[in-house]
Amino acid sequence: MEWRDEGIILGTRRHGETSAILEVMTRLHGRHLGLVRGGRSRKQQPLLQAGNRVDLLWRARLDEHLGTFQVEALDLNAARLFDSACAIYGLQTLAGHLRLLPERDPHERLYETLGLVIDHLDDPAAAGELVVRFEVMLLDELGFGLDLSECAATGSRVDLAYVSPKSGRAVSRDAGEPWRDRMLVLPSFLLEPGQRADASAVAQAFLLTGFFFSRHVYEPRGFGEPEARSAFLGALRRHRPGAHADGGESAA
Repeated sequence: MEWRDEGIILGTRRHGETSAILEVMTRLHGRHLGLVRGGRSRKQQPLLQAGNRVDLLWRARLDEHLGTFQVEALDLNAARLFDSACAIYGLQTLAGHLRLLPERDPHERLYETLGLVIDHLDDPAAAGELVVRFEVMLLDELGFGLDLSECAATGSRVDLAYVSPKSGRAVSRDAGEPWRDRMLVLPSFLLEPGQRADASAVAQAFLLTGFFFSRHVYEPRGFGEPEARSAFLGALRRHRPGAHADGGESAA
């Protein structure tokens, strides 16, 4: 069996003396692993770095086998991202998020968004906003999507300011005011695809997504917020004054 696809490298691990097991997010075949023979060679190592976009040929005798990859470069992003702590931790965060999905489960929308985020990971002014939008999308793909289309209490589609921690639905400012201390803040930029956000709004958005990741994903699986996500938020705070939220469940 074989297929050809493009993918973005998430990571590698050693296999034997000379080979490597490559983990990629592919456009049509989801998160996929495969063996790269000679993957630890000096020639192959620069190619097999996280963040690089590559062309892949996968072959295996049976579909359930690990299989082997032949890899060719498309965009070598790793060299550009290497000097930025924000980019490194951001990439690790994205890879960790994608590992929450079943292996080989296609998510073409996430793949396209991943490529867009990686293009801007070394720009802290854009990276935080893009990563948190990715988290909103991932929650939806995991089956825990937020309903930000209208107020849960009144059906209004205007002045949405909060999210209910119980239902994950938006709440208007007037309807949520009596319970504002129990509500999660809904930054307005999450409602508008093209709207830019300041550091404070991005921090509030990470509190929002962090709360629902903790409730629906981390706690049921018995672990806390990944270290890479905490480190990414720390890097954002250093580069973007005003981003003081920690992204965890304490926002509730």
